[in-house]
Amino acid sequence: MAADLSQLVKAYDVRGVVPDQWDESLAELFGAAFVRVTGASAIVIGHDMRPSSPGLSRAFARGAATQGVDVTEIGLCSTDQLYYASGALNLPGAMFTASHNPAQYNGIKMCRAGAAPVGQDTGLTQIRELVEGWSDSGAPEPAAQTGTITQRDTLDDYAAHLRSLVDLTAIRPLKVVVDAGNGMGGHTVPTVLGSLPLDVVPMYFELDGTFPNHEANPLDPANIVDLQKRVREESADLGIAFDGDADRCFVVDENGAPVSPSAITALVASRELAKHGGKGTVIHNLITSWSVPEVVKENGGTPVRTRVGHSFIKAEMATTGAIFGGEHSAHYYFKDFWNADTGMLAALHVLAALGGQEGPLSGLVAQYDRYAGSGEINSTVADQAGRLAAIKSTYQAREGVELDELDGLTVTAADWWFNVRPSNTEPLLRLNAEARDEATMAKVRDEALAIIRG
Repeated sequence: MAADLSQLVKAYDVRGVVPDQWDESLAELFGAAFVRVTGASAIVIGHDMRPSSPGLSRAFARGAATQGVDVTEIGLCSTDQLYYASGALNLPGAMFTASHNPAQYNGIKMCRAGAAPVGQDTGLTQIRELVEGWSDSGAPEPAAQTGTITQRDTLDDYAAHLRSLVDLTAIRPLKVVVDAGNGMGGHTVPTVLGSLPLDVVPMYFELDGTFPNHEANPLDPANIVDLQKRVREESADLGIAFDGDADRCFVVDENGAPVSPSAITALVASRELAKHGGKGTVIHNLITSWSVPEVVKENGGTPVRTRVGHSFIKAEMATTGAIFGGEHSAHYYFKDFWNADTGMLAALHVLAALGGQEGPLSGLVAQYDRYAGSGEINSTVADQAGRLAAIKSTYQAREGVELDELDGLTVTAADWWFNVRPSNTEPLLRLNAEARDEATMAKVRDEALAIIRG
């Protein structure tokens, strides 16, 4: 009987527990399916520091090579380093990582040449169907000639490319604490930041896919406590935390206070617009702060609102020719980086902005952080559709309130908004609320939660 991969193949990637949900034999089939669907004659593969990553990555390479495809292995890398290789070499790519998930998980993030995303509607469904079929009928027929598997180091080239996009040579000296969370930031940060006027204080740079110090998910406040403490102890100018595969970065100011990803999006957007002569489209998802489209307009740009999720952001960037895009989850996308997300490039922008003036980071970001936000609040519900319908019926008749269903349900008034979205994988509803002041936000948040949990 064919394997059921419905719990393994997600909307944007492959992710599951090893070896319970998948193993090297399935990885080999994914390699063959990937090259069949992309039509590639050559691909590039990288992997993170998880114990299962080298074996899964090599099995994928074998599967691709049996189909006559030449494989370039770049070995240990961050996800954005794999995107760099895909873009610079113009090859489809596969990155073995489960990002911020616990150690027993692993996954594959796949892209076409030029780092174009492979998601549910852009090839991932066909890849899943091929793997399911082959798991039932046996491996596909090999090509007449097996492809080659060779190794290539791209770390220096990746670092040089990033530094070519943001000039930090003239900034004032800065002290920055970097928490790599035992993830791939420990591999990339020394090379990217090493030659710059920075005093880097490293935390948890040892590559360890068992995550002995804390989960490599900086969006969870519990995972940045160590960073916040160290920034204050060191009297540092700022702190930066990366997730497990180092494609997201999270920033704390000189007091150890978290800087919202929306504020970082607005800051970077203003810099990218200045770089492009005050013109350009900037993408933001619908749960980023009101401050993002405001700052974009103030700097001459055109904001475009999208659904949550990197495939939607990247698709909209390609359609509109956008110069930059940002999400509430600390994913930042750049036209100059093949429309792909790179936390490291966002971090360089923050360092350049801070080092190009004399004030502290808290003062710099205050102009980009204008509203009171709830953050994302998850509620377990038995009937997602029923709760959404209850919210809709509560608010749709209210005067001065607008509803839209671009992604879940967004309810907007003059001084506040909130969005409720169902999880694709769990029985959850996710609430994000924002208002012009803290008291209004708390009132809106609590009223929405009462309906969600009612």
